[in-house]
Amino acid sequence: MDPYAEAVGHRSPHHDADPLPAPFPQALIDAFRARPELPAFEHRSGTVSRGAVLELIGRCADGLRAAGLGPGRSVAVATDVTPEGFAVLLAAYAVGCRVTGLRPGMPPAHLEYVLSDGIDALVADETGAALELPAATGDVTVLRLGEDLLDAHPKAVGELTAQGRPDDIALVTLTSGSTGRPKGCAQTYRSLSLNWAWQPARWTERTARLAAGYRRFLLFGTLSSAVIFEHLGVCLLGGGTAVIPEPPLAFPQVFERHRITGCLMTVARLHHVLDVLRTDPVDVSSLQVLLVAGSPLAPHRFAEAARRLGPVVHQGYGQTETGMLTLLTPDDLAQWPGRLYDSVGRAWSGVEISVRDPEERPVPAGTTGEIWVRTDSAMAGYWQDEERTREVLRGGWVRTRDVGHLDGHGFLRLTGRARDVVIINAIVHYAGAIERALAAHPDVDQAYVVAAPDERTGEAAHAFVVPAEGREPDLDAVRALVARELGEASVPATVTVVAEVPLAASGKPDKRALLSRVSGPLEAS
Repeated sequence: MDPYAEAVGHRSPHHDADPLPAPFPQALIDAFRARPELPAFEHRSGTVSRGAVLELIGRCADGLRAAGLGPGRSVAVATDVTPEGFAVLLAAYAVGCRVTGLRPGMPPAHLEYVLSDGIDALVADETGAALELPAATGDVTVLRLGEDLLDAHPKAVGELTAQGRPDDIALVTLTSGSTGRPKGCAQTYRSLSLNWAWQPARWTERTARLAAGYRRFLLFGTLSSAVIFEHLGVCLLGGGTAVIPEPPLAFPQVFERHRITGCLMTVARLHHVLDVLRTDPVDVSSLQVLLVAGSPLAPHRFAEAARRLGPVVHQGYGQTETGMLTLLTPDDLAQWPGRLYDSVGRAWSGVEISVRDPEERPVPAGTTGEIWVRTDSAMAGYWQDEERTREVLRGGWVRTRDVGHLDGHGFLRLTGRARDVVIINAIVHYAGAIERALAAHPDVDQAYVVAAPDERTGEAAHAFVVPAEGREPDLDAVRALVARELGEASVPATVTVVAEVPLAASGKPDKRALLSRVSGPLEAS
């Protein structure tokens, strides 16, 4: 039997006929009750069992109920990455609230905007950005995780059963707000209850194998990240332990020090890991799953990662609006050696993919178009933004606004963002395609393209390239490669060599920062 038969039709197994599972997060509560002795977290120097985490969740739930919170009420949560921070999130879901996670370092204006938008209470711990929150809360009730919840409720006494109503909004995940203010992706309790990560009874073999690799899952960053929270669920429901080391974290040394088996990271962080491994003998043999997400990994870097790290590198593709959509695994790479380093994999559990033309008609395999997806765990819409919701949600499908194509085996290749374009002489050129052509040159390690106004052509492409190790890019040769691959019109107006690319708070390349360099003094060849 073809081990990848589930990808036929570019759709993973769905469960349309299944009844709605127990409300989120009941499956995790039940799993923790079943094996309370197992470690859930390794927090710096100590271990916290599942039973202890259940007790924390129960105490937080009692505190939230005492504050009048429950179904139909809303709570914002700003905590560090700790077992207690996880517990208060699960407690808020268990009592049926609408939960909005606040990222560390949010600008005060963004905080004020979010907290003024129907938030009933704010739960904050005593660390990081949470210390700055009270000035931005207005009339919102502020609950301190320690003083008002855990200390005031030293023992859980209330019933710990998920109370979320299927059609209520459970989660509002905030975007970066780079366009002026953050927009929120709103998910219902129904969609979280059907999410691939949170229902182990519905896991496919591929999901179970991913969970097995998360036996010691490195947990860092922020619990407000939808992707981190999703994969944390896979770790815990698969019987694994989430390892939270003492900050600051040094990569890849943290893998060796804590015998990490699973980790989720951005492309930029993987670049750093590979750079270190070129010169430092760090033992990364404990790794079983290193999942790279957030942006496509250049084929030459993917090949280097597989060579240096072994058969552990996975590449995932997803969005806050949908959760994980595809995954490329080491098994895929072994099945088709050398042919998939430019792919982000095949449809994940419960995901259907359709590539469509500008008239929204499906196109044949191999034809480039906009990627549409359908999954039970997709968002219900953008919070309080019907116009944007109508742009993205169409008849049960989600327009990703990414561009790419599917091959005959269902593997997806991304070629750019539908809106990440440069319009040169009224012709659309996708920045992603130009970036891949630039990065294909042996002198170039990374490449990024931004669009800036141009008096002659309307817009012009401006490229920034990071040299390959020990190389000095021949910019004429780099331009010639782009011309051969894409045509003269796609050749960037400027190509600037930079030692590194600035990163946004998300860990992704900050193209706004690069664009600011175009508008100012620029020495480009």
